[in-house]
Amino acid sequence: MNQKRKDYISWDEYFMGVAKLSAMRSKDPNTQVGACIVSEDNKILSMGYNGLPRGCSDDEFPWSREGDPLDNKYLYTAHSELNAILNYRGGSLDNAKMYVTLFPCNECAKAIIQAGIKTIVYDCDKYSTTDSVIGSKRMLNAAGVRYYKYQETERKIEIEL
Repeated sequence: MNQKRKDYISWDEYFMGVAKLSAMRSKDPNTQVGACIVSEDNKILSMGYNGLPRGCSDDEFPWSREGDPLDNKYLYTAHSELNAILNYRGGSLDNAKMYVTLFPCNECAKAIIQAGIKTIVYDCDKYSTTDSVIGSKRMLNAAGVRYYKYQETERKIEIEL
């Protein structure tokens, strides 16, 4: 009798788990976001999380979400999606899939489209009504980039560190 095993995780569970683990590297006290880019044959190509550019100290730049633009995080942080794209050193990302814990903003959507990524799997879309995400979806749709929400399973995966 040929029965399918049920004790392994799906590709979506695996790669979203990697994205969630990557998010844990972020020093942002409010929003930790992770991304994982995979090839068409399910090989991890790159990962990223939201944070400051290389060489910029986490202790010398602000993490606040409010106040003067020069005194909050938005001018300084690179999003997880952009970091994952920039971290890739292997050539083309054409037809790759990106797993991300938060739906990409309009700026990241531009980079995703330009990189040739064709599918986005996202975990959370809490900013869906913002101009940034509405614009993002408009561009992704126009460029033929497919996106869908990650379907959480009842399985609880715990990693003890």
